[in-house]
Amino acid sequence: MFNLNNPQIIKNLENQFLKKDLPKIRIGDNILVGVKIIEGNRERVQFYEGTVIAKKNSSINTTITVRKVLQGIGIERIFLIHSPKIDSIKILRSSKIRRSKLYYLRNLKGKASRLKQRF
Repeated sequence: MFNLNNPQIIKNLENQFLKKDLPKIRIGDNILVGVKIIEGNRERVQFYEGTVIAKKNSSINTTITVRKVLQGIGIERIFLIHSPKIDSIKILRSSKIRRSKLYYLRNLKGKASRLKQRF
């Protein structure tokens, strides 16, 4: 019988489910996330485009918070990037930022919420 309190066994099990083909996601990137959605018996991919305002790194539980503004209302969604529901992640553009969390974008509107592009 396995001892599940051993961190090495848990780490080996988690490494089997890590995605290897992910791009290098940074804070401030404008990304396009393809999310698998099941409607009845059909499965399709719905894309979510926005700016990465936060990232939490913890091996298989790595999450990113993506923010977009739709009809003047800010919408934030947290994605578990190693989840099987995430089909693809594509970086559209990168921004030059000096913070690790961009929560201050919640208080800005319109042109004030733009970020300088990194080339």
